[in-house]
Amino acid sequence: MKLNGKKIRWIIAQKLKGESTSTIAKIQGISARRVQQIYKEYVDTDKLPQVGNNLGRPRKQLSSDDKEIIDQTYSDYKFGACYLEILIEGKYNRKISHNRIHNYLLSMNLAKENRKKKQRRKWCRYEREHSMSAAHIDWHENPLLGLQVCAILDDSSRMVIAGGEYAHCNTENTIKVIDELVREYWDICPLRELIMDHGSEFGAHRINEDGSWDSEFKERIRELGIKPILARVRHPQTNGKIEKWFDTYQRFRGEFESFEEFLQWYNKRPHGACIRDRLESPQDAFWNRLPIEAKFRIGTRLFGL
Repeated sequence: MKLNGKKIRWIIAQKLKGESTSTIAKIQGISARRVQQIYKEYVDTDKLPQVGNNLGRPRKQLSSDDKEIIDQTYSDYKFGACYLEILIEGKYNRKISHNRIHNYLLSMNLAKENRKKKQRRKWCRYEREHSMSAAHIDWHENPLLGLQVCAILDDSSRMVIAGGEYAHCNTENTIKVIDELVREYWDICPLRELIMDHGSEFGAHRINEDGSWDSEFKERIRELGIKPILARVRHPQTNGKIEKWFDTYQRFRGEFESFEEFLQWYNKRPHGACIRDRLESPQDAFWNRLPIEAKFRIGTRLFGL
């Protein structure tokens, strides 16, 4: 509860009458320590304590070194203030609060206010424990390049394990992305489940009354032993992880000459969702979170154990 001049006068009057600090604090809904601070200031200065804005410590300004560090770290990772604070402290051993970083980014037009992020979120994060236990697949249009992008994102690590840019969004190109996944990772650890929406490129737009469906794409992934999981209709949160990746793709793809260069940057960049003992990149998290049998298989190949 905020204090004002009337409440402060009442607090001092009650103290002068001999009322106990704990009783005053309980009535005003403040701590006993705060009551003691107000009364001490009145006794020391013989004036009513002032309350309101701009009465605290003067705001500490960022040094030129701090600004240079923030500029360099933002240029490397394109993160917001909260993650930049972690990276700067770890890389430069410099403590700069995320509020100061955010205000600086606002002044440089590198960030913008988002009212939704100031509200308390009513959800809890869910992710698979191991890499390759489940992944998300979807398509997204890039109007700036006039291309369609398809990607498969690992649920646990947030690493994009296959993807590409194509002129058309169709079943043929979707199967090409699946084949790329097989070439890169099948010998290490086959994917167990694949989460998708009801798009026609997956053939999932024609569902029978009993909930069954069939398509060329579904037949291909079932041959590979992948279990298809359809997202709930009109529930984008089911595929929310890859939708968030599309947002990153849309914001930063134009800064890279090729899709492969952008993908390499994304997979090696620290990711806020990959925090366990430390902040990891999706690539590091992917290899660290592989099932034990996959790690054993890799060790056998490398060392002949």
